Amino acid sequence: MGGGGGAARPGSRRALGAPSEPPPRSEPAARSPQPAWLSPPPRPPALRASPPRSDPCGRPGVRSVLRAACPPCGPAAMATKIDKEACRAAYNLVRDDGSAVIWVTFKYDGSTIVPGEQGAEYQDFIQQCTDDIRLFAFVRFTTGDAMSKRSKFALITWIGENVSGLQRAKTGTDKTLVKEVVQNFAKEFVISDRKELEEDFIKSELKKAGGANYDAQTE
Repeated sequence: MGGGGGAARPGSRRALGAPSEPPPRSEPAARSPQPAWLSPPPRPPALRASPPRSDPCGRPGVRSVLRAACPPCGPAAMATKIDKEACRAAYNLVRDDGSAVIWVTFKYDGSTIVPGEQGAEYQDFIQQCTDDIRLFAFVRFTTGDAMSKRSKFALITWIGENVSGLQRAKTGTDKTLVKEVVQNFAKEFVISDRKELEEDFIKSELKKAGGANYDAQTE
C-alpha cells in the first residue's frame, strides 16, 4: 500500500487555504424608461419683483408710516367731515346785519372742516387766500343804489395755485358738506386767481345774479 502524500487528483477539491477566485460580475440590467405621468412637473419660471407702486404724491414705494405725514396720502386722503354746529354759528354771525363780521372762512383741520378766520374788512379776507391753501368763505356784501341798500351773500371756494390735484378734486366733493350749513347765498364762486377776488368784481357778479341796478340814478 502506498503512503498518503501523493499529488491531488484532477477534479478533486482545492487544498484548504488556497485563495479562491471571485465569481464573475454580472452587468446591471438596463432600466426601462419612466412613464411620463411619473415625471416631476417642470419648474415654473422665476417671478420678477414688480416695481413699487407710486403714491398720489408721486413718490414711489412710500411706506405707510411715511404716508401718514404726506398730505395727499395721509389725513387729506381720509373721508372729510364737518363740524356743523361750530360752522353754523359762524354762518349765522355773517348773516346778521347787525354784526360787524362780514366774512368767515371754513378751513381744514386734518380731515374736518371747521370755522377759520373772520373779520369786518373784505381786504383782510383776501389776505387769507394764499397759493398753498384751499378754503371756503361766506361773505356779506352791501350792495345798493340811490333807492335802497341791501345785503347779498356769496359762497367763495378758494383753491391756491400750489394745491395738489388730489386736494383740488376733493375740494369739489367737500363743498357739498359746506352747503349743508351755508344754504342761503346769491352766487357761488370757485376762484384760483387773486384778481377774481377783487371786491368790485364780486359785487358786479352779484348784481348780475338778480335784482335791478339803480346805480345810475340819483335822488
